[in-house]
Amino acid sequence: MNVIVSFLVLVGISACAFAIESPPKIQIYSRNPGVYGKENTLICHVSEFHPPDIEIKLMKNGQEITGAEQTDLSFEKGWKFHLTRSVSFNPVKEDTYTCFVRHMTNIKTITWDPDM
Repeated sequence: MNVIVSFLVLVGISACAFAIESPPKIQIYSRNPGVYGKENTLICHVSEFHPPDIEIKLMKNGQEITGAEQTDLSFEKGWKFHLTRSVSFNPVKEDTYTCFVRHMTNIKTITWDPDM
């Protein structure tokens, strides 16, 4: 019994040793081409991060947009994770739309480019 417990502890420690911290790759885009005044979906896709201690917010003029939905946390090979957060929005030329991401103690904000 002690051998099995010792083996499981060793496996757990080994797994932690191989888990290297990776900063997230952040992409913000709209489902459809950006057209001011036309209903669309704002999407923030965050990938390739580890560990999974992360917070994602979609913002309009520095304020969080309510009603956003987030996918379940998923992982890729190498134990790197990814998440997607999205919300319906109606872009206005004077407004700024951003994706705020806090990973561990690092904070990054990426601005949506309507590419119009």
